[in-house]
Amino acid sequence: MMDDCPRSHTVTTTTSSSYSEEFVSSALEYDKDFIKTIPGILIFLEIILGLLVWTLIAGTEYFRVSAFGWVMFVAVFYWVLTVFFLILYLTMAYTRIPQVPWTTVGLCFNSSAFILYFIAAIVDSASVRYAFQGKHDYNSWAASSFLAFVVTLCYAGNAYFSFQSWRSRDQGP
Repeated sequence: MMDDCPRSHTVTTTTSSSYSEEFVSSALEYDKDFIKTIPGILIFLEIILGLLVWTLIAGTEYFRVSAFGWVMFVAVFYWVLTVFFLILYLTMAYTRIPQVPWTTVGLCFNSSAFILYFIAAIVDSASVRYAFQGKHDYNSWAASSFLAFVVTLCYAGNAYFSFQSWRSRDQGP
């Protein structure tokens, strides 16, 4: 037979100083000096200039030239991933996941971004001829083509620094 009276439970909690120290150390840190490094500056430029590349194209009738679909894919895809990596580096979240070989990930990311952005910049510049000179589409596509090559150089620089980091990690101290 069930008891109809509600039962009361007493819960006792204690706080120890070691728990609060663990809690504080588990918070994400902020690396304010990262943006002052050359790779940090390059990532910042990749984000700003990459945003300009795809917004200059998106503000036109780019869908009339199918090659711009590739350029838009590369520009938006790497822009989103670069923003993700910037947040990862600024918050030092990569230190919370030591199982991931971050130097290898950075090398693969920046190298693939360099190669695919270079191809996209060539496709972008070759597709400018489909617009009428002096018109809005022409000016936007020409500007995006120039900026795509600048972003390509930024990714090439970051690929170089990623390679240096990767090589020094594998050689050991």
